Amino acid sequence: MRPFHQLLINNLIANITNFTVWFAITFWIFLETRSVFATGMIAGIYLVLTGALGIWFGSLVDHHRKRSMMLVSSIASLAIYAAALGAYAFDPAIRVAATDSVALWLFVLLTMLGVIVGNIRMIALPTLVTLLVPADRRDKANGLVGMVSGIGFLTTSAISGFLVAWGGMVATLAFAIIFSLVAALDLLFVSVDEPREADAHDAPRRIDLAGTFRVVRAIPGLFALILFAAFNNLLGGVFMALMDAYGLSLMKVEQWGLLWAFVSCAFILAGMVIARTGLGANPVRTLLLVNLIVWAVAAVFTIQSSIILLTIGCFIWLFLGPYAEAAEQTTLQKVVPFERQGRVFGFAQSVEQAASPLTAFLIAPLTQFIFVPLMTSGAGAEMIGDWYGRGAERGIAIVFTITGLLGVLATLVAFRSQAYRQISAAYAAGAPLDENAAQR
Repeated sequence: MRPFHQLLINNLIANITNFTVWFAITFWIFLETRSVFATGMIAGIYLVLTGALGIWFGSLVDHHRKRSMMLVSSIASLAIYAAALGAYAFDPAIRVAATDSVALWLFVLLTMLGVIVGNIRMIALPTLVTLLVPADRRDKANGLVGMVSGIGFLTTSAISGFLVAWGGMVATLAFAIIFSLVAALDLLFVSVDEPREADAHDAPRRIDLAGTFRVVRAIPGLFALILFAAFNNLLGGVFMALMDAYGLSLMKVEQWGLLWAFVSCAFILAGMVIARTGLGANPVRTLLLVNLIVWAVAAVFTIQSSIILLTIGCFIWLFLGPYAEAAEQTTLQKVVPFERQGRVFGFAQSVEQAASPLTAFLIAPLTQFIFVPLMTSGAGAEMIGDWYGRGAERGIAIVFTITGLLGVLATLVAFRSQAYRQISAAYAAGAPLDENAAQR
């Protein structure tokens, strides 16, 4: 278990680094432009790149040693952040955040690519849980992964707010370069005994989408589980596009960063609870119950312009997030052969994230040009403005309310589906699908 704990700490360093850049560039763009559309575009870029590269990243993880790919991830992020810092220093259109400048959006794309390369680690880590942790303890190990993610969110949000307030993107990218180097050097001192067959199995050394799809289809209910997660991400794209704009409409950037630092304690608390108690006999049921609560909260936490409601809603949302993530990972680790887990995790990441860009790209302009006017001087303000409130921030809030109601409805449908019963039965059966069976 010692290598697993070492890898957890290393991933914590990398996650803090990459997500600090993501948070910071979103904060910086919004503060410079006050444009919900611009922040939505950043979320969309992240989600498009994640969806497009997930299957390839999964193939890299399966065909190479996991620790080596984590090292490549850190080195690639370091190089990209250095290039982004150089672009920022030499182009004044980037420094003034001119949204009509191609250079600015190329800078955003480059910077976000440095963040996305870190997803190689996110795919490699759950496969290493399978390798390094006994099957009856994996749900608790996945809880530790969630706890580490929570610590990363806690520190990331605070660091991002202060870096942007103090030194803008120069301070942010300098921070990212230094700590990407730290993560890469630290990995050199972590030893993982990976079996040779993980490197040399007879699967083709390329993006084997067809073979991966056969594995997913061969496990009853697994594809439906991935599609359900994709639908959740479709709605989750609303949060990606609008949460920072909503929070920064209510408070200063330093305060918003500190609030995220506080509510991110929920991630840590959830990880500790999962590591101690596990996820129950049926992680799939846990996943759906968690989603039901999350979307119910999403429907009401912006119902008034209240920092207290916002804090409570975000705390519950983040507390239940590790449960959903750990439940899905524990299920996949049990029903998918180890030699294909990288590709299946990458496939799941791509499919699940593919829906979110649609929402992120659509919801930002819809909010900016339809819902904000609706709740400022339009019919919405006239009908419910007396108790719901009026203005741009209320336009953002009503999108969250609608999203939450749709999420509740979708989760109730999933609970009654045949796919839910099938994947629950597959998990209870226990043994991973035989590789040869998947090829038939």
